[in-house]
Amino acid sequence: MRTTFPLHVILVVVGAVMTVPLLYALLSGFKSTDELSRNPVGLPDSWVFSNYTDILGSGDFWRLVGNSTLIAVGTTILVVAVSALAAFSFARFAFRGREALFTLFTMGLMFPFAVAALPLFLLLRSMDLLDNPLGVILPQAAFGLPMTIIILRGFFRQIPGELEEAATLDGCSSFGFFWRVLLPMARPALGTVSVLAVVTSWNNFFLPLLVFTEDTWWTIPIGVQQFQGQYATEYARVFAYLVLAMVPALAFYSVAERQLVGGLTAGATKG
Repeated sequence: MRTTFPLHVILVVVGAVMTVPLLYALLSGFKSTDELSRNPVGLPDSWVFSNYTDILGSGDFWRLVGNSTLIAVGTTILVVAVSALAAFSFARFAFRGREALFTLFTMGLMFPFAVAALPLFLLLRSMDLLDNPLGVILPQAAFGLPMTIIILRGFFRQIPGELEEAATLDGCSSFGFFWRVLLPMARPALGTVSVLAVVTSWNNFFLPLLVFTEDTWWTIPIGVQQFQGQYATEYARVFAYLVLAMVPALAFYSVAERQLVGGLTAGATKG
């Protein structure tokens, strides 16, 4: 009890640091701007539901949500599929230059996006990918490859070689072993990298701002910026918009986390 009590205190403090700002934003969205100025911390005297309902009833908000969802799903599918194949090659095959090529991928973690902004913009313009969701999906997937490959390679290398030998004796090809055996066993790792890819894509602001010059394909982060500019003095409405913009990502993370924990538990209990 004495050893766990400090850990419990730390967890409570960390949870409060993460939860209190969210609760503050949520409650502030139910206030009027005048009441928020007079009573920034307490509960609303009169609950202003219209701050949320007006946004939820706006077609522009749902268009932004749809755009962000499309780009996040496309990025996740691409980065996980390519990274899984690359990580499988790095983990299960021995070929000349393997470590050097893997090091080249890991160096991508040290490459800041701001440095690539101008050449990337010129490249996308030459490929006619501006104002095109592929102009965001492809670069996001490319920047997500290093971390995803590192995570999946480490997991794939932990799979016993006897499993691959047994699958080969049963007539399974290398790709068949990857598809039928390795990927199902790697469900926790795939869940982890998928969550990272979705959340990173959902929160990405600079790349969509660089690629989309028209509001047709704007994403949620750009919509938040535009909404803040339009309602700069109506802080309560801005808080409501921020909360609603976070809800899809938080909901996905909550569902994915449960699936991830379930997969880890199932893998730990198999004999």
